[in-house]
Amino acid sequence: MMAADAVFVDTNLLVFATFDRAPWHAARRRVLEDLHASGRTLWVSRQVLRECLVQLTRPQSFGTIPHAIGAAAVEALAAQFTIADENVLVSTMLIQLVKTHGVSGKQVHDANIVATMMVHQVPTLVSWNGRDFRRYGSLIDIIEP
Repeated sequence: MMAADAVFVDTNLLVFATFDRAPWHAARRRVLEDLHASGRTLWVSRQVLRECLVQLTRPQSFGTIPHAIGAAAVEALAAQFTIADENVLVSTMLIQLVKTHGVSGKQVHDANIVATMMVHQVPTLVSWNGRDFRRYGSLIDIIEP
């Protein structure tokens, strides 16, 4: 049984909400603040934290962030969210999703998020790229602010 109040937060929301120089910062920040204020349990995975680290340590359109600041930001994010660890059940679910949903290439990253959500019983995803997850609409709810 899934926890109805649980929400998984996608990388694209976190990266742009983290730094005030980022485009769309205010809108993404507001979404996170509203979710926190609603009392919902907010989740991320180790994959999302890694993806944030990738994004925050490479040159961006809004400038280059020093590696130490990017790393510190990811540490702070890890402390603010419930972390869904990947395990053998996630791997098994991922393989099933690949088979049943025709997943290939980079789409595996999104499928892994869905597998992680399913195993940890997190029913809702908030993502600025909800279209990337629409194939899983029968399995998860998608909030696309």
